[in-house]
Amino acid sequence: QVQLVESGGGLVQAGGSLRLSCVASGRTFSRMTMAWFRRAPGKAREFVARIGWSGGSTDYADSVKGRFTMSRDNAKNTVFLQMNSLKPEDTGVYYCNSWGPPNYWGQGTQVTVSS
Repeated sequence: QVQLVESGGGLVQAGGSLRLSCVASGRTFSRMTMAWFRRAPGKAREFVARIGWSGGSTDYADSVKGRFTMSRDNAKNTVFLQMNSLKPEDTGVYYCNSWGPPNYWGQGTQVTVSS
């Protein structure tokens, strides 16, 4: 069993930045591909970014390429999502995910970008 706890969300103006963190419990974290998803108000949850177990490979949704950067620190069982040049359409609840199976989810952290 793996537990994921996100933090770092908040309210920011358009053009601003936020850094999300996700701390994982469990001894298998360093071998897990991890991902971020988000759910905008009234929309389905969508993929944002993914990172391989070593941190050497990343993948991003077209909507965030060039603005978001995902990274990880396996010594601290933590993944990060650096979000720059934020837009109002980036507003939503951001979820940390283990790219399963097994598939684990955090409780989410709210990001609100005002125009």
